[in-house]
Amino acid sequence: MKQSIYSSEPHRGWLPWAWLAPIIGVLLIALPGLPFDILLEELGLVDASGEPSSAAGFCVFLLVPFAAMATATWLWIRFVERRELSTVGLTGTARLRKYLSGLGIGIAMMVAATVSVWLLGGFRAEDVFPAFHSPAALFWIAALLACFVVQAGVEEFIFRGWLLSAVTRRWNLTAGFVAATVAFTFVHLSRHIPLQDVVMTATFSLFACAWSWRANSIWGVMGWHAGWNWIGGTGFDVPITGLEVHLPALLVRLVPEGSAVLNGGAAGPESSVLTTGMLAVATLALLLLPRRSDNDSRPSHEEE
Repeated sequence: MKQSIYSSEPHRGWLPWAWLAPIIGVLLIALPGLPFDILLEELGLVDASGEPSSAAGFCVFLLVPFAAMATATWLWIRFVERRELSTVGLTGTARLRKYLSGLGIGIAMMVAATVSVWLLGGFRAEDVFPAFHSPAALFWIAALLACFVVQAGVEEFIFRGWLLSAVTRRWNLTAGFVAATVAFTFVHLSRHIPLQDVVMTATFSLFACAWSWRANSIWGVMGWHAGWNWIGGTGFDVPITGLEVHLPALLVRLVPEGSAVLNGGAAGPESSVLTTGMLAVATLALLLLPRRSDNDSRPSHEEE
């Protein structure tokens, strides 16, 4: 028996086979974004390794390629699979409240993880609220919040919205979790990436899948992802997923010291073993909690 997630409304076009969907997902990320990645490098907004060279470059890096990815994915859903956006998790009531709640939880979890690493000796503090000495820095920090809203929303739309729902419809929920996690981890790989970063990325995806499944929508996890990335990149002057925002810290400037297993090394505190453990525990808790069912979007396990 096939399953559906978010909405049982049927698709009216071609739904890719479960094994093919992750490949299509990777292509929906890579192909629309590649021309803009090249353009940003030509304009000097990112360096040869693809890392933004300034706060302004970081904003463009989060906006332009990800907008192209979102457009390509929407076109696929609309004209190939011919299904409604409610079937990819953009459904339910009180959407703004869910998003803002997720945003706050994401900020709180990243702050808790980073402070825990700091208290255990993975960082040392060098300055408090340094960004408040620079109005320009505060402007770019605020701008980055809006940009992370776009970037995180697009990633959730593609991986936990479209891919998770497509594979679940074709096979089952477990296959959907696996496919979304494998594809998400693959697109975040780079040469010589440490194993702990791979484990963290996979755990991050499983947590986001569990949140989406339990909430029966992706609104909350979109906000969570944005808050997590934003405070991780701007709050402590440490990398977020290995990238620097080139701004003074909003909260406390932290300098790594000691083991990379504890402080996350070049990837930043989100790759700390403490952070991965926190996400793993949170994932289990979400899977054990009852699933949310809104009146306008009831979860379904009906045969299609």
